[in-house]
Amino acid sequence: MIATEPPVAAKLPSLDRRSLIKGGVLGAGLAGMPLAAQAPGRGFTHGVASGEPAANGVLLWTRFVAGQDTRLTYELSESADFATIAAGGTVTASADNDWCCKATASGLAPARFYYFRFVAPDGSMSDVGRTKTLPEGPTERFRMAVFSCSNIGFGWFNAYAHAAEANAFDCTLHLGDYFYEYGPGTYPSNDEALSGRTLFPAKEIVSLDEYRRRYALYRSDPDLRRLHQMYPMISGWDDHESANDSWEGGAQNHQPDSEGEWSVRKAAAIKAYREWMPVSDEPWAAYEIGDLATLFRLETRLTARAEQFSYGDILTGQTSADEALAALTAFREGDYRDASRELLGARQQAWLADGMRRSAGAGKPWQVLVQQVLMGNLSTAPGLTEGLPGDLPDFIRQRILAGAMAGRAELPLNMDAWDGYPAARERLLKAALDANANLISLAGDTHNAWAFDLDHAGQSVGVEFGVQGVTSPGLESYLSFIPKDRLERAIVDHNPQLQWMDSARRGYMSVELTPGSASSEFRFLSSVREKGAGVSATHRITTLASSRKLQAT
Repeated sequence: MIATEPPVAAKLPSLDRRSLIKGGVLGAGLAGMPLAAQAPGRGFTHGVASGEPAANGVLLWTRFVAGQDTRLTYELSESADFATIAAGGTVTASADNDWCCKATASGLAPARFYYFRFVAPDGSMSDVGRTKTLPEGPTERFRMAVFSCSNIGFGWFNAYAHAAEANAFDCTLHLGDYFYEYGPGTYPSNDEALSGRTLFPAKEIVSLDEYRRRYALYRSDPDLRRLHQMYPMISGWDDHESANDSWEGGAQNHQPDSEGEWSVRKAAAIKAYREWMPVSDEPWAAYEIGDLATLFRLETRLTARAEQFSYGDILTGQTSADEALAALTAFREGDYRDASRELLGARQQAWLADGMRRSAGAGKPWQVLVQQVLMGNLSTAPGLTEGLPGDLPDFIRQRILAGAMAGRAELPLNMDAWDGYPAARERLLKAALDANANLISLAGDTHNAWAFDLDHAGQSVGVEFGVQGVTSPGLESYLSFIPKDRLERAIVDHNPQLQWMDSARRGYMSVELTPGSASSEFRFLSSVREKGAGVSATHRITTLASSRKLQAT
């Protein structure tokens, strides 16, 4: 069997204040300030990262700011002292890519930890990073830390810190909303924003330079920088890396009259993402985990997604509850079922169907979707509208009432998830059944934790683990008047696919695959408002190989 255990200790220098200063991320007395305010702003500015792991290679990332294009050397070794160099090469840091540079190291051994670094022509060195290749052949266990929805204004990145300190994973997954595009006072509001988490630029980001500066801000966070230093990351964007509720041709949070053409903003967001993240330029990709699993990183936002339906548009002009219900019912039987509406698009769907057939046909126990939004059916429990407080803000009241009305019409809560694209979801689930796949969907986006059984036309297809946000608030932020236990019980009882949920806590998932089972341990933080707060509770849910159902919790 291939060993997948990490070293006993990380053997990396911790990113304390001194090492951060040495790395050029912080200036004396400037901890937490926007990067643009820091000096000297030259050399290696944001540490190192790795991603796109394979059995024999991995992508390496750093940023080196200079006055001209600069050729860097990169080195990998199985020892932290770099006594023997296992692989290496050169890469150029250029202003054209905001001084970010990526190199793909090849010729590595499977299931092996490597240390890596970059060296500048003047002899200066980056931080030392650690990465790991994927296994090849018989594999007993593979462990992933899974994250989503990291809004810097709402709190500290304690989830990243905990996962890095755990030193227990083969890789990390980030399912999107790595950052948020809003300006100050929007989300979070001025009252909600945490002191010491200042946004930069101090506006909603639209241009390429602004997207770059927002990445620079987030990547100056020591906990996020440490996570990237410790593990390779497989990541994909969701909407906030461009704009809220984005789709192929626009976004809810994009106004062409004042913010220009969507195509220009989308291109800027994509370019900045591919500069600053340890990712390839491929919109979707597969990762083979020995004989154990295939991970399929999907793109559900900017390539082919049709515009989201809006309950506000459907209910415009309705003057009574009966009229509203009739309009929603007509919508459910008409436009909602439009088979032409896409989330993946035909090319990605065909690639995924073929990949699932190949993976299952090779005898791999698990076919895992690394994607952004919930696949499970989720609608509002009607009883949640009972006893709404009189002082409830009107926008929250209307959201709750519209959700309950949609539920009465057998329509979903969230049109921005797979629930808003039922024909596209049916195509995917049918392809999984045709492939005889054992599907696991990993999803983010909602800020809350979920566990679903997935089925299609009465047949079990697989399960879904939905990860809670790193910092972004969930249902508790606008349904605080409903006791947590009552809220969760009402939602689970009303939704047959939903087996468990948590409505109020932040954190991350520890997902473990073995030949006989797959599980998610939901790890909940005691706080995101207190820096350094740890995990205070966990909840573990398991599915057995070939069962395509969750075990009773």
